[in-house]
Amino acid sequence: MNILERVCSQRQWNDDERLIIDQVQRMVDEVIAPRAAHVDEAGQFPWENIQAINELGLNSIFVPEQFGGAEMSFKLYLEIVTIISEACASTGIIYATNFHGIKPLIEFGNDEQRARLLPRIVEGALGALAITEPNAGSDATGMKTRFTQDGDDIVINGSKVFITNGDVADLILLFGKWSGIDDPKAAISVLILEKGTEGFKVVSKERKMGHNGSSTCALAFDNVRVPYANLIGRPGDGLSILLASLNRSRPSVAAHARGIARAAFKDMVAYGNERAQGGKKILDFQGNQFTLADLASELVMVENWIDYVADLIASGVPDFGMEASVAKLRATDLAMKMATECVQLHGGYGYCRDYRAERLMRDAKITQIWEGTNQVHRQLIGRSFKSK
Repeated sequence: MNILERVCSQRQWNDDERLIIDQVQRMVDEVIAPRAAHVDEAGQFPWENIQAINELGLNSIFVPEQFGGAEMSFKLYLEIVTIISEACASTGIIYATNFHGIKPLIEFGNDEQRARLLPRIVEGALGALAITEPNAGSDATGMKTRFTQDGDDIVINGSKVFITNGDVADLILLFGKWSGIDDPKAAISVLILEKGTEGFKVVSKERKMGHNGSSTCALAFDNVRVPYANLIGRPGDGLSILLASLNRSRPSVAAHARGIARAAFKDMVAYGNERAQGGKKILDFQGNQFTLADLASELVMVENWIDYVADLIASGVPDFGMEASVAKLRATDLAMKMATECVQLHGGYGYCRDYRAERLMRDAKITQIWEGTNQVHRQLIGRSFKSK
């Protein structure tokens, strides 16, 4: 038994969790994995994959029971993200984005909002999270989208870019600034925008290096009216909700990257045990064994750290932002490193689409960029050592 198999065998799942993991793995093997290359090459949204995910009711695992869900552990949710992403990174991030967009509604919405909106997610509606703007990326306080109260409505004007699920989402968690509050941090507010609202427009879809089955869109809001009842919290509560949202979505992105890293490592092992050069399997060469040993050691650490962060969250620890940053940083750097080494081990074949190595390398890159660039996370972690 190799080190990764040993770590996997030692993970603790209860009977219900193990049943769900087995069902997800079967669905992935039968539906998602066989279509992954086509989804990437065609650049089409994988509706069949989403239907299979909905048939298993996987959105329900992060929705409380009183709103139609069957809430399970955060650790289980992260494992499901990893299993799906290992087969198809595009489908993995579509599924994870449901959580990113809807978890703040679960945590900070009122009972009326949750009772009205969450059952739609359980039934298969798609969610999205809209923060980034053309001139406001890592510094969210620079956003320009405006929320202006007009009686019982909120009028939205502005734009967003790089929004995953932006053209297909039924519910968008939208951040903007409240008119009349001058402080750029205190003005940030958040509301739910529902699909089909007049004045909301999908401006364009990005043509990307990877994740070609996942749509990434620019959105525009021209005097869009939403009910005041869709405001999450109060005007000005948005920054704290945004930070709490990112602290949950960053381990989710780490789990997504873990899936890519697992896929690349498995491909390296399979190819290395199959391909022969000079009368030897290429894994008989010590240099390649050393590479695998280093990568396996890093993957083991990432596996355990992500589980550790999940356990922290489950225990109710109020502040886990730094641990979430470490998870996002290390998992995404490893995904890129693992995918690059996977291409290298495959030689010329790794550069061709006959093998998925090149797709994994393209898909891995964005994980180092979204949900806060890894430079930002290094800065956050580094700052924690400064004397006060």
